[in-house]
Amino acid sequence: QVQLVESGGGLVQAGDSLRLSCAASGRTFSSYAMGWFRQAPGKERDVVAAINMSGRSTYYADSVKGRFTISRDNAKNTVTLQMNSLKPEDTAVYYCAAHPDYYNDYWLGEYTYWGQGTQVTVSS
Repeated sequence: QVQLVESGGGLVQAGDSLRLSCAASGRTFSSYAMGWFRQAPGKERDVVAAINMSGRSTYYADSVKGRFTISRDNAKNTVTLQMNSLKPEDTAVYYCAAHPDYYNDYWLGEYTYWGQGTQVTVSS
């Protein structure tokens, strides 16, 4: 069982930066692949970035490539999403998710555990 708690969301202006953090409970955090997802009003929840259990393999959606960075600290049971050059279209609820890393690679399938989400609003 893994419990995830996101933090760091807020209201910013276009061009600003935000850093989202996800704190995970449990002693096996280092064996989980992690992902950040987002859901805008009226839209489906989409993957933003994903990272494997070691942190050496990462994935980014095309819409955030070059602006967002996912990283993890297995000693602190945290995964972070650094978001730079934010755009109004980045406005969404952002979710952290975890899934057992069976393949030592980032995971783009169904995730097992989810946080409750944190709101990010980018004004123009």
